[in-house]
Amino acid sequence: MSVLTRDEAQTRAGLLDVHRYTIELDLTTGDETFDSRTLIRFSARADGDTFVEVRPAELRSVTLDGQPLDPEALDGNRLPLKNLTAGEHELRVHAHMRYSRTGEGMHRFTDPTDGETYVYTQLFMDDVQRVFAAFDQPDLKAVFELSVKAPEGWTVLANGVTEHTGDGLWKAAATPLISTYLVAVAAGPWHSVRTEHRGLPFGLHCRRSLAPYLDNDADELLDVTRACFDRYHEKFDEPYPFDSYDQAFVPEFNAGAMENPGLVTFRDEFVYRSAVTDTERQTRAMVVAHEMAHMWFGDLVTLKWWDDIWLNESFAEYMGYQTLTEATRFTDTWTDFGVNRKAWGYDADQRPSTHPVAPEAVDDTASALLNFDGISYAKGASALRQLVAWLGEKDFLAGINTHFTRHRFGNATLADFIDSLAGATERDVHAWADAWLRTTGVDTLTPHLAPGENGTCALTVDRTGSRPHRIAAGLYDRDLGDDGGHLVLRERLHLDLPQTGAHPVGKRPALLLLNDGDLSYAKVRFDPESFETVRKDLSGLPEPLTRAVVWNALRDAVRDGELPPAAYLETARAHLPLETDLAIVQGVLAFASTYITDRYVTPEARPAALATLSELCRDLIRRTEDGDNPGLRLIAVRHRIDVAAHPDTIAAWFADGTVPGGPELDPELRWRVLARLAVLGATDEAAIAAELERDPSATGQEGAARCRAALPDPEAKARAWEAMFGSDELSNYLFTATAQGFWQPEQADLVRAYVPRYYTDAVDVADRRGPAIAEAAGRWAFPAHAVDPENLRLGEECLRDAAPIPALRRKLVDQLDDLARALRVQQGQEV
Repeated sequence: MSVLTRDEAQTRAGLLDVHRYTIELDLTTGDETFDSRTLIRFSARADGDTFVEVRPAELRSVTLDGQPLDPEALDGNRLPLKNLTAGEHELRVHAHMRYSRTGEGMHRFTDPTDGETYVYTQLFMDDVQRVFAAFDQPDLKAVFELSVKAPEGWTVLANGVTEHTGDGLWKAAATPLISTYLVAVAAGPWHSVRTEHRGLPFGLHCRRSLAPYLDNDADELLDVTRACFDRYHEKFDEPYPFDSYDQAFVPEFNAGAMENPGLVTFRDEFVYRSAVTDTERQTRAMVVAHEMAHMWFGDLVTLKWWDDIWLNESFAEYMGYQTLTEATRFTDTWTDFGVNRKAWGYDADQRPSTHPVAPEAVDDTASALLNFDGISYAKGASALRQLVAWLGEKDFLAGINTHFTRHRFGNATLADFIDSLAGATERDVHAWADAWLRTTGVDTLTPHLAPGENGTCALTVDRTGSRPHRIAAGLYDRDLGDDGGHLVLRERLHLDLPQTGAHPVGKRPALLLLNDGDLSYAKVRFDPESFETVRKDLSGLPEPLTRAVVWNALRDAVRDGELPPAAYLETARAHLPLETDLAIVQGVLAFASTYITDRYVTPEARPAALATLSELCRDLIRRTEDGDNPGLRLIAVRHRIDVAAHPDTIAAWFADGTVPGGPELDPELRWRVLARLAVLGATDEAAIAAELERDPSATGQEGAARCRAALPDPEAKARAWEAMFGSDELSNYLFTATAQGFWQPEQADLVRAYVPRYYTDAVDVADRRGPAIAEAAGRWAFPAHAVDPENLRLGEECLRDAAPIPALRRKLVDQLDDLARALRVQQGQEV
């Protein structure tokens, strides 16, 4: 398949105006393929040659202005259109298209619970070609008219309101001008919850087997949807630009969600079958808010080329968190962003694969796909939060409303956006954009307190990096009350960096915290006295967001080799039992278990690290025995299972079906326990099969695949490896589940021979199965547990000699950089 280059897209956009697509899909032609007929009305501005993209199982016929073209002329995914004359044209393409099992194109899924089948599209970047013929680039917007023939009993959803006209035929209302990658179809025997809001039809949809779970949460989901919808109408002058708002929770979805106009698709893990924490509900609500923001940022005004993807994702990320905070009960969303989401950006920005928020060198679609990462989302949102702090929200909103008005139903670039902002403020927004959006890396801010007269001191801040920052510096004193251990905010100093001179702070505070409030994007360090205060009194800080900034600073210090991993665990052991914010507890435990115990401590130190985490989880479980904080208890139980070094306790929970004092083991907890028992060699295939019979759902199938791959048995490992790399039968989700189970630190000797095999087999499967499986192979199937120079050497050799496809290459670059970092951290412990 040929990827589209920026130069080719610019040439084609200069030649063509695309007016309307009329698309007919027939989903009744079998389990492997569907029928696709496309009529494209377009005009050429001059005589010339171009091409249209299509990736068929079989190209049946093509006509241009009534004259047949040779289907054999199809070259990969490109059908040449030669000798076009200036003026109007009609292109008709009839093809059989192949269903996908990888979440790309038209994905087909049969629910193991009840045998019902569902299909949905994910056309992002360049996968529209798997469904219908198109001039596939974002700046050739058009009107789309869609009709779908579906099996009896199915409902068809699309970008516009759909109508069943009889005999299984569904017709969708014509769209406004949208880009090809935003067209959406979801068809199957959906369970639907429908309502209206402000005169528009709203709907929630899921598989029938998930109906009771969606019904349980429908009020919450619709409340969040309505609240965000109303708040965006207060912020934005342009009204919601489409005729309906459906949210479909679909199976085996690769992303969190996709912002198709009028039909947002979500991964259906957001329809909760098992108990979740309020922070997880907040995350789901944030995704709802994020995708709705895209109706303006991305759908109404769309990037011209993929170098400006941040104009979609960074804005939706910032607006999602901010609007959720303003409009719903989830008022602490920035704490979750700070302790969990922001770390994604910091990590990505310190790897060799880093890129500017707004890169200038995105030459083709394959390169563009790699930029959907923590930089385009978390760093970009952080930059926008800093922009709002510097610019003021009033001017910021004025600028973006100008942007919407100027470019509605069209395309825009970074330069267009900056011009819109510049017209709303006296500040030099162009210089800000150059400093924040065109640079890479993370600045580091380090405070210095110089003593003065009469016990006073003055603050200076060293900045490693080049960006300007508007931050708050929190001055905290110890509470001298009876109970002690608490810190009281004396003052927040507002600083513009770089400084012009030292800032007086009065008497020396017990803790000086830079970037208090987390309004900027930078790593922060502590002066020695403040660091001692953090070690002793972190839990005594009064605000969750402040504690999140501190925990992020400690995380960064571990990753940079400045804080021993054991010291981080000791701090968590001391302060996490007193933590009240669930996002912080979850974030700290996730880093401690995923990175510290599994990568950063030496193998000899790992048992002690696991014991510390286990004791910490026991403390949290004891603290929640009164039932007042079920979310905290659930987090503690999950992590207690994950770090169990011996099977006895969790095996007893599994046998009893409950944790003493609760919670009862729902399906998620049962599969979690069974997976850990498999790792420890304390269960077998018979127990896994019995649990799958108890829970034959799609998530049950994934749980069984994860457990089977985790069994410490050579035959089980061989079967799992063959399923992942020797066969193409696994869906994207079953591939991921198998990969998650395969590598275990406890089984390093057993799987040692598979480490070199990984680099050849991952390249092969990525070549065969494409970007989605390549991403999964690089993310989940990588032997991250093998923190040793030989694994690093093998990976570097693969990058040098094997030429993995871009999606896998990017993952390998990142994984190997993380591996090298883990080696440095481990070696620092050995010195």
